[in-house]
Amino acid sequence: MTDHVLIEADGGSRGNPGPAGYGAVVKDAATGEVLAERKAYVGIATNNVAEYGGLIAGLAAAAELGASTVDVRMDSKLVVEQMSGRWKVKHPSMQPLNAEAKELAARFSRVRYEWIPRAENSHADGLANEAMDAGRDGAQPAKKAEAPKTVKQDRISPVGWTGATGTPTKLLLVRHGQTAMSVDKRYSGRGDVPLTEHGKQQAAAAAKRLGAMEGLVVDGEVAPIIASPLIRTQQTAQAIADALGGRVETHPGLIETDFGDWEGLTFKEAMDRDPEFQTSWLSDTSIAAPGGESFDGVHQRVRKARDELIAQYGGRTLVLVSHVTPIKALLRMGLDAGPSLLFRLHLDLASLSIVEFYPDGNASVRLVNDISHLS
Repeated sequence: MTDHVLIEADGGSRGNPGPAGYGAVVKDAATGEVLAERKAYVGIATNNVAEYGGLIAGLAAAAELGASTVDVRMDSKLVVEQMSGRWKVKHPSMQPLNAEAKELAARFSRVRYEWIPRAENSHADGLANEAMDAGRDGAQPAKKAEAPKTVKQDRISPVGWTGATGTPTKLLLVRHGQTAMSVDKRYSGRGDVPLTEHGKQQAAAAAKRLGAMEGLVVDGEVAPIIASPLIRTQQTAQAIADALGGRVETHPGLIETDFGDWEGLTFKEAMDRDPEFQTSWLSDTSIAAPGGESFDGVHQRVRKARDELIAQYGGRTLVLVSHVTPIKALLRMGLDAGPSLLFRLHLDLASLSIVEFYPDGNASVRLVNDISHLS
């Protein structure tokens, strides 16, 4: 029997919702010795459902080993925050899973939850991917961690021609206003540059537009306004918050692509410096800019942020103030489109786009790159 164990757990979905699986590994906290591994294909489910499945499997394995104290490490901020009691569990598909995990956790004298970067959770991630591969090859789904099939009937109503059911989470996507970097058409990723005076005017115009929209203030409650942590998005979001009477929250998942060594360069300057590499980068979204981040990496990060926000604010209207690539990623999810959309869709400064995500996995893109408020 091992008294103190470490659980590393993860889950994933290829499609979100799509074929999903989870993995969990239990280790001796003192020596790092692997004591147990668990993995399972769970059928068609979301990332969040699969992640909870990994946690539940890990806690069950730790209980079987007779552990009394447990440290849980996951790269799902959603699960860590909900299990720590800092975030409410609002989404109906998460509530029974959260309750099951808490019931298991109550068997131990102490359980501590810690968020870790995905790179530090590779063992559990590998098991989850093996489970998803098994599902692809014909494995039957495990019964645990499946999303419940019932939703309160008063929240279900077919929507138009989409066939979508349930109350959607509506995302109003606002790109930040002009900066000196955007004037010069330079790669502007993690560089923290403020809005120009014209950019502030654009932000004010976008704020006025949103201030006149219905559904952003309901019974005196202002819709959540969530921005990337960079100055240009914070300034744009604050203008919107001032117009609505709300406050700005920050989510790191909405930050722009890390362009690494190309940060601050024009397209031509980057091409002159790395002609072959830049050509490859433009044709393969899995390739990262030198010292930076790939578009595939951004897409995964933004998908995770979207799932966390829907789990926290499901069924509500949210204002997300972000950058070109994250907004394109969200629209791509709504359209169920491939990565080529990144290169074919144009988004202006201070533009407004709208996408809705339904509980049944459907989505509807309602508006793209509207700048009528700037004319």
